[in-house]
Amino acid sequence: MTSKTLNVSILRRELLASFVVFLVALPLSLGIAVASGAPIAAGLIAAVVGGVVAGLIGGSPLQVSGPAAGLTVLVAELVQTYGWRATCTITMLGGLLQILLGASRVARAALAVSPAVVQGMLAGVGVVIVLAQVHVVLGGTPQQSAVANLRELPGQVAHPHTHPALVGGLTVLVLLCWSRLPKEGVLRLVPGPLPAVALGTAVAWLLGWQVPRVHLPDSLLDGWRTPVLPHGSLTGIIGAVISVALVAAVASLLCSVAVDRLRPAGFPAADLDRDLLGQGAANAVSGLLGGLPIASVIVRSTANVDAGGRTRLSPVLHGVWVLVLALACGPLIGQVPLSALAALLVVLGLRLTDLAQVRDLRHHREAPAYFGTLAGVVLLGLGEGVLLGIGIAAVLALRRLTRLSVRTERLVPAPGDGPVPPRRHVVVEGTFTFLGVPRVTRALQEIPAGSSVDLDLNVDFMDHAAFDAVHRWRLAHERQGGRVDIDEVHEAWYERAVTGDMSQPRKTPPPARWWAPWGNRRRRPETELDAPEMSPADVMLNGVREYHGNTARLVRPIMAELAMEQKPQHLFITCVDSRVVPNIITASGPGDLFINRNVGALVPRYGSRTPDDSVSATVEYATSVLDIRTITICGHSNCGAMAALLAAGTEVEHLEGLSRWLRHGNHSLARFLAEEPSGDEPPLTRLCKINVMQQLDNLLTYPWLRERVEAGEIELVGLYLDLKSATVEVLDPGSGTFALVPDEAPRQARTLT
Repeated sequence: MTSKTLNVSILRRELLASFVVFLVALPLSLGIAVASGAPIAAGLIAAVVGGVVAGLIGGSPLQVSGPAAGLTVLVAELVQTYGWRATCTITMLGGLLQILLGASRVARAALAVSPAVVQGMLAGVGVVIVLAQVHVVLGGTPQQSAVANLRELPGQVAHPHTHPALVGGLTVLVLLCWSRLPKEGVLRLVPGPLPAVALGTAVAWLLGWQVPRVHLPDSLLDGWRTPVLPHGSLTGIIGAVISVALVAAVASLLCSVAVDRLRPAGFPAADLDRDLLGQGAANAVSGLLGGLPIASVIVRSTANVDAGGRTRLSPVLHGVWVLVLALACGPLIGQVPLSALAALLVVLGLRLTDLAQVRDLRHHREAPAYFGTLAGVVLLGLGEGVLLGIGIAAVLALRRLTRLSVRTERLVPAPGDGPVPPRRHVVVEGTFTFLGVPRVTRALQEIPAGSSVDLDLNVDFMDHAAFDAVHRWRLAHERQGGRVDIDEVHEAWYERAVTGDMSQPRKTPPPARWWAPWGNRRRRPETELDAPEMSPADVMLNGVREYHGNTARLVRPIMAELAMEQKPQHLFITCVDSRVVPNIITASGPGDLFINRNVGALVPRYGSRTPDDSVSATVEYATSVLDIRTITICGHSNCGAMAALLAAGTEVEHLEGLSRWLRHGNHSLARFLAEEPSGDEPPLTRLCKINVMQQLDNLLTYPWLRERVEAGEIELVGLYLDLKSATVEVLDPGSGTFALVPDEAPRQARTLT
């Protein structure tokens, strides 16, 4: 394909995408202008400037900017308070503030606002839009506030104006039906708002209905006047400028994040700081020309991506189409009924109040912030509602950060231990601050004097008040003959406070509790004294219950991503020994290791007389299907299979299947006997390490695998786990010896080509 053909193809695609976005933007721009109480031309000016200016300067070629429904309530309040021309000045100043924020590279700070607050704000705006525009659909006039609109709504519904209501109802019907058309159909290439408004306009014109219509000046700049300074308190004006700048910025940045999720593979991510510069420039120009505030709009941006837009040409051209239509088709736009635009906004407002989002928020316990913001926007106003939501989100975050749980158990002595003093086990988990001192102190004071106490402090932070309370109780309890054993599971907050070492601890992730064997975690509380001993199956099911209660919710997002496809990085062949847990010694998680476990970590040689395809099948699938590039053989100390080989198989000769399988280890035994021992290493340890080296050699007996290893496509690694020290050694292929894995990875030399 020539560059000329490629350019023509790109141009054709961008032209189509820009026209699709234009069809979406035109009716929405008109409707948002009407709902904001601004001149109709203001919506068209904002659409033109948002397309051209933000499209050229913004941080993502996929985004389309223009007047946004989320700013409707804020703009309407400004128009009522300061007038339209002063609102244009506020918009221009808000744009300049956005430029300063973008130049300061603080764009990502806006993402610190909780999504629950943002979604609640949009839902509140949607409710306000619906309550106001329903009056217009029914032929009436919206009131000054959402509460007043709600109060007057029953009377408006009881006495509607027939023709505007019919036009509005027809518009809603077309929108609903259009969304149910097959996605592959030709009609779906045209966005639903355009045919809905067009049909409502055509019906009203053909039937000669007297309905309120759009009033558009002969020219976009007809009657244009320079923006004026708003009159009022300086504090209020500054607050208005900051509100426009921040609300539009947050809306745009969240749109950028959402569009990034839709971008094609290999397409660069959005530059948020540059995007904020583009939005600021567009708002400054729009305010100067008499347009509405501008923000990135997810509806138009999604339409652009779906239509194939990939360059800045599409957003810019969409603005050009709006300008051409506004200049050439003013009389046609003047025939659009206001009730059709109002019906369009009612549907848009209902979509903003999507309650399906509440399900995820409830899962994360952030629904109060959502509903608080929604109620605040509806009852108090946009700025007040957002501040209320941020306050609720902050309280919820503080509550989560200071959450603390305290459990106390009475431990039962094992049979045959004789008379022993009573023991208590106390577990404190969470963030231990002065807020949790009363609860912990109450639990500790209930412990009888003279008893032995195991106190587990599984806390991620402990302030001085918490330390002081625990330390004073410990000293008092030990003076009365008791014994206190403090175990800090997370970080040594208590120990450092006792020793006076209050340096900042190194941040490490908290260790999981599942690494401890069942037997180490099983304690019988006093309430279970008479309970029968659990069977092994019950112990396992208890472990499943613990997983469901503590771990499943943490790994669920990861497992959901892996549910349909696995992409492991390593094939890990090791022994079935229960003491070897690959995910612990490699600090790996779900989806990282493709594991094959067998007795002795053996790999049958190619063409072996004792056939067994289980290991070779695993290797074939891992390398040919999963495209794994690393194969690891991991042995361990005190391996029972190696001990059986040293004993010539006499200990397991009564186990026919195991005896046949251990024949695959004869090459390891022969190598062990042929090599002279060095040092005082025990024979079993030496055989366990030799077995790792031999199984790596066995892998190379497969011709197809040897070719890929020699070509550098697959790397073979040998590991040895010393059970007693819980350390892992790695094989040095050059010297044939094992050494501890170093604490820090060696620096790799970099070459530039």
